[in-house]
Amino acid sequence: MKKNQFHLPDGVIYLDGNSLGPLPKAAIERIQKTVVDEWGDMLITAWNSAGWFQQPNVLGNRLAPLIGAATDTVVLGDTLSIKVFQALAAGLQMRPDRNVILSDKGNFPTDLYIAEGLIKLTGRDIQLKLVEPEEVADSLDEGVAVMMLTEVDYKTGRMHSMSELTRKAHSVGAVALWDLAHSAGAIPVDLQGCNPEFAVGCTYKYLNAGPGAPAFIYTRPDLGDIVEPALCGWMGHASPFAFDKGYKPAPSISRMRVGTPPVLQMAALDAALDIWDDVSIDDVRKKSIELSELFIKEIELRCPQLRLISPRDSKMRGSQVSFTWDNGFEAIKALAANGVIGDFRAPDVMRFGFTPLYLDEHDVMKAIIIIEKIINENIWAQEQFKRPSSLGGRAT
Repeated sequence: MKKNQFHLPDGVIYLDGNSLGPLPKAAIERIQKTVVDEWGDMLITAWNSAGWFQQPNVLGNRLAPLIGAATDTVVLGDTLSIKVFQALAAGLQMRPDRNVILSDKGNFPTDLYIAEGLIKLTGRDIQLKLVEPEEVADSLDEGVAVMMLTEVDYKTGRMHSMSELTRKAHSVGAVALWDLAHSAGAIPVDLQGCNPEFAVGCTYKYLNAGPGAPAFIYTRPDLGDIVEPALCGWMGHASPFAFDKGYKPAPSISRMRVGTPPVLQMAALDAALDIWDDVSIDDVRKKSIELSELFIKEIELRCPQLRLISPRDSKMRGSQVSFTWDNGFEAIKALAANGVIGDFRAPDVMRFGFTPLYLDEHDVMKAIIIIEKIINENIWAQEQFKRPSSLGGRAT
């Protein structure tokens, strides 16, 4: 769809956009302009004259349509971990008489770590309850304060039904918080229709804003002026340059701003979002399914020793496909050395992301042939690809 708008190294098939999106060519010029024309020539005046101060809100409104959010309900800044903390803390404040955070055992560990740390700070007797993904609905009851889930599982690509689970959470009076890290830019999201209280996500995966790119947070419109921020940063103050002694939250979503926005990364995101100006997320999703289905069919035919752990039903799967194999670590390293970049997750998961913005059938078939060769000719077993004794979780 937009392959010529990305900087893709010659001879490389990139199947890891679900971890880090490739560089949009326009981002190079945009960042250079920000560095030279704005930071360089405008110096501190660029906060106003170049619009730096308003970037988090402006870009939030640019991103909002991709996640089905209303205007002025999304703001950018900080990291995803901070945004999870903010949303979860706000949700717990909204349900002071409840003592359970419900999540699933497949949730990304950082989200769970944040929950553990926050529980210690609250002074409340709160339990982080983890259940199997398919048990979430039946585990929702009147004791749950916040249901905290990632819509698309980072390891398998399995999808929760945001609409069904949010509706069930609300039926028992629980707050719904969704992590869209593997959703935004990959699948259609309808926050207005599903109606959760909070959502968070990152912009360095399918939105291609680069390593360290800012995260986003969404609050439902009716909560914008009610939520009490747990992190009272000066950028979220109603009058940040009045330098008042006390904190007064800004109106609506702006109160969820915390620290100084990462201006250079915001510039990269601005350029990356330009790509979506004439692209439909529905079209992206349709093509992603076609590429994923092709990949699954051919890999299972050619490499039967690999076991599919992603849902076979494409409606239940995000824009990635995961297989397990005992030698997955070595295979992913060998693939990278031979021009196919995928990803590994311990203990034995091989992940492959499918982003039609820069991938087509030719790329996928070429990758399949290389994978077949690496696996079936035992190239993965070469000494250079062996797992080190001090195992890290990343093979590429």
